[in-house]
Amino acid sequence: MARVSQEHLDARRRQILTGAARCFAGNGFHGTSMQDVLKEVGLSAGAVYRYFTGKEELIAAIAAEAFGRIGGAFEQAADLTPPPAPDVLLGRVLRGALDGGMYGLERRACAMLVVQVWAETMRNEHLATALGEGYAAMRAAWVRLVEAYREAGAMTSDVPADDVARTMIAAAQGFLAQEALFGGVGPEVLENGLRGLMSMDPQKIS
Repeated sequence: MARVSQEHLDARRRQILTGAARCFAGNGFHGTSMQDVLKEVGLSAGAVYRYFTGKEELIAAIAAEAFGRIGGAFEQAADLTPPPAPDVLLGRVLRGALDGGMYGLERRACAMLVVQVWAETMRNEHLATALGEGYAAMRAAWVRLVEAYREAGAMTSDVPADDVARTMIAAAQGFLAQEALFGGVGPEVLENGLRGLMSMDPQKIS
């Protein structure tokens, strides 16, 4: 009997995850059954269970990829030298996280999947730990970014760097939530909004 190549195994695993992600994005983790996944991927139960023992393992695998994709986009942006302005930087992060289609999903479906992963961490201790570790890494990376802004003379030092980092991350998270809930919120919306806020003259409103 011919051995199945690792490339074939990886492709089949990806096929299953892609089908599961489509189901989860449309119906939620708990509104999707394994029968739904089997129908979506067009495989037998035996073929799917060879790779995943059940829905919980599928959720964990998809969550891990979502964490890695978003965290990687944040950390890659934080390593840019010199760092671009916050509006440009956050736009780049969001395009890196959502464009290119995680599991072949459109932008809103990607955002919906990310928000469902966040919600799942509230009931799954393992996912909560993974999300916490990823968030801590993102904060540390963006603290370095804030320090780079200060070294370049582009930002004052009267606000804790961690506060600035958390606020920038929150802006990206808020964008993802809006896109998931309402759709039609391209990264350029966040870029334009931040650019407008950055243009304010504090002396005229104090």
